Amino acid sequence: MGETVKHRIIGMVVILLFQILVCNNMHVFECATPIILPYLTMKFHRGTARESLLVWGFVMGFIFDIFSNTLGIGMAACTLLGMMQPVLLGLFSPNESVDMIVPSFKSMGFDRYIYYVFSTMLLFHLTFYFLEDFSLQHFRTMLSGAVIGTVISFLLVIVADALLPKDKNID
Repeated sequence: MGETVKHRIIGMVVILLFQILVCNNMHVFECATPIILPYLTMKFHRGTARESLLVWGFVMGFIFDIFSNTLGIGMAACTLLGMMQPVLLGLFSPNESVDMIVPSFKSMGFDRYIYYVFSTMLLFHLTFYFLEDFSLQHFRTMLSGAVIGTVISFLLVIVADALLPKDKNID
């Protein structure tokens, strides 16, 4: 097993533990729970095969669903994010960037990285909360949960990304 795969497995375990033990117990305004699962998918380099992203997203979402009792919603949202990650990364990457760029403040620049992280979190949370409600009957509640969850998750990911040592990052 390669060094990168080991780092990603360790990163997945750490993210899932933090999500299940800490974030799942945070209920902001009784309508939103921050979900930091997209962090691992966000950190895949630009040249990663889409199949690999889909498998990692599927597995991470599946494990999340088992421990969070969300009946496949996390798996669907993580798999969709795995499908869309190359598109989002391409939108916010510098045009002159190399194929193996790893998303970070250093490689993308502050503004582009902030937009990339926020877009990723917003896509994930909108998908998750829409599938959770699966109707437009409570549209405002669903939308407020997605927006509040996005903002809190975004802040958690930015703080974690800034605090993680660069050589131990999930890159």
